[in-house]
Amino acid sequence: MATALLIVDVQGDFLPGGALGVPDGDAVVEPLGRLAAAADLVVASRDLHPVDHVSFAARGGPWPPHCVTGTPGAELHPAVEALRPDRVVDKAQSPDVDAYSAFDGTDLTAWLRGRGVDRLLVGGLATDYCVRASALDALAAGFAVDVAADACRAVDVLPGDGDRALEEVRDAGGRVRSTAELLAGDG
Repeated sequence: MATALLIVDVQGDFLPGGALGVPDGDAVVEPLGRLAAAADLVVASRDLHPVDHVSFAARGGPWPPHCVTGTPGAELHPAVEALRPDRVVDKAQSPDVDAYSAFDGTDLTAWLRGRGVDRLLVGGLATDYCVRASALDALAAGFAVDVAADACRAVDVLPGDGDRALEEVRDAGGRVRSTAELLAGDG
């Protein structure tokens, strides 16, 4: 069986200075690169929204416009692009449907299963939203899941949201480890 690294939404608009920048979000890039070298496959997910997406404040959603198709904010971080992911999964492309998880509305489960993947290493942005949702959906689909805590950063709309999200992943059967622990095979 194989291990895949799922890099969640490391895109311009979620990086510091972006429309919905996650504090210290660019710090996830280096540990994700180290994990990619140890994985059999690399998958990157990205938000890819139309200009009138339901999650935007203009439509009553909680967020400012972000990751709009064709804009620099929707592009993956150059270091993630340089990893040459085996697959890029686009989500939340319909104007009327939101999706936090890389599995929501995509064929990612079948694609991974078709390549013999049984374990996912997960990191990216943001811990308390898309990383959390993707890890929980991966667990529900029967994958073993390890979230690399140092390869994630949280929005923390409410202080501690990121920590609560990681606890939720643990409670669902996932593991939360550091990149060093994952690369050493600990846990």
